Amino acid sequence: MTFKEHLSSIFIEEHEIPEEFKLKEEVHQREYLNNGQMHPWNGEVHIVLSPVCVKTAHGLQRKVIGTYPLCDEKEAAAALDAAVKAYDNGRGEWPTMSVADRITCVEKFTHKIIEKKNEVVKLLMWEIGKSYADSIKEFDRTVEYIYATIDALKDLDRQSSKFSIEQGIVAQIRRSPLGVVLCMGPFNYPLNETFTTLIPALIMGNTLLFKPPKHGTLLHYPLLTAFRDCFPKGVVNTIYGRGNKIIPDLMKSGDINVLTLIGSSKVANELKKLHPKVNRLRAILGLDAKNAAIITSKADISLSVQETVLGSLSFNGQRCTALKIIFVHRSLADRFLTGLSDAVSKLKFGMPWEAGVSLTPLPEPHKPAYLKECIDDAVEKGARVVNENGGVSNESFVFPAIIYPVSKGMKLYTEEQFGPVIPVVPFDDLEETITYLIESTHGQQVSIFSDDDEEIAKLIDPLVNQVSRVNINCQCQRGPDVFPFTGRKDSAEGTLSVIDALRSFSIRSLVATKLNDSNKHLINEIVDSHSSNFLITKYLF
Repeated sequence: MTFKEHLSSIFIEEHEIPEEFKLKEEVHQREYLNNGQMHPWNGEVHIVLSPVCVKTAHGLQRKVIGTYPLCDEKEAAAALDAAVKAYDNGRGEWPTMSVADRITCVEKFTHKIIEKKNEVVKLLMWEIGKSYADSIKEFDRTVEYIYATIDALKDLDRQSSKFSIEQGIVAQIRRSPLGVVLCMGPFNYPLNETFTTLIPALIMGNTLLFKPPKHGTLLHYPLLTAFRDCFPKGVVNTIYGRGNKIIPDLMKSGDINVLTLIGSSKVANELKKLHPKVNRLRAILGLDAKNAAIITSKADISLSVQETVLGSLSFNGQRCTALKIIFVHRSLADRFLTGLSDAVSKLKFGMPWEAGVSLTPLPEPHKPAYLKECIDDAVEKGARVVNENGGVSNESFVFPAIIYPVSKGMKLYTEEQFGPVIPVVPFDDLEETITYLIESTHGQQVSIFSDDDEEIAKLIDPLVNQVSRVNINCQCQRGPDVFPFTGRKDSAEGTLSVIDALRSFSIRSLVATKLNDSNKHLINEIVDSHSSNFLITKYLF
């Protein structure tokens, strides 16, 4: 079978889809969660087309897997009103609840969503084309993250349960919520990355407006009843609709206290400007990234190839932490490109349910055309497609393209391609790579490949001041989740990790008094009677 025949055969007829991976029926969501109730929706809906195409009498067509509500400003405003009332200027049931009781609610929620695992995993696979194995990993990692967050909060609360005495003042210092959080997640990790902001925001006592991503909305539908049943009314509210239609008025209201968005810096900038009280707005943002790999003349070629393939093509390169531009020393370029081309050619491509599949269809309908535009631009300006069949596409599937030599002035040199295209730039002097990172508007991570300790040391010192994480002889990545995850420049605002996220969605507050007999008695009475959920010494286990 030729490559073109193989590529044309990856999409199959409906009846050929393995029974165990089929959706039992299309998912037509006609309700949304607001103020503790599931409200019916009879208005306009968005048709969800899977990146998986099926063969029909009319040719290949994206499979329809369901629909979800396209609400308007009225429903969004009602959701905001519910969240504001539930927070009640910090006096609501949820923000004043004890840490122990909030943890109990989140644990109950976690047990309920685990029951929905199979539904969510299948929808992940069908909505965004993520492999079945990786969809399972995303769900499991999300559950692990929730439990790690609970443990971290217990730890934090134990540290806060003591009193501090300084200069005749006794105080107890804890963390308190910020208010109403607008939470918007990304399509590439629509469950995991959404929950890495949603869960810490929630468990710290904030109330939420939650807008699922355009690609990856339906998979949240099975979880809505768990949100409804496990938290007080108005604490979690879902909003649906076109972002450019429903989000601006929410920001203009001034009632949003925290904006958390994993998406583009352009969108984040526009939203922040709409808020009338910018000093009251806290932003926790995961934004654009153009992570570079620097392969020096003293690098292990085999290891560099192995990590570059993983780093640039895991989930088709649709990760903010993906390696999106590769700098290779000119003396190694030919060998590196040969090894990289060979490694890419061995990657299995096909449908998400296939065992061992590495490359799958792309969820964004416009992405194949955009990637072709980037490749054509580079070729027109002097680069070439190095690997056989690089950039060949079939509907929603694009086979990875290695482009060399990429240089300044090409789209791939500065734009985040967010797909299976690997730009490779030759260099002669390491200073060229440092200059690139200094001039870049992005500053998330970098990977250095070298076996020379002095060379690595000389790169580390300037690069830690350009990016937030320097990886040595390995790909860029987010985890482990206990490590801080952030970025410089236009790549992020705020820091996420299990512990950092709890801090990001809260503020230090303290109760203090002069240390005298009268106040000692007063404090002891409050603590002993358990009359305050803030001023307590209860030790969480």
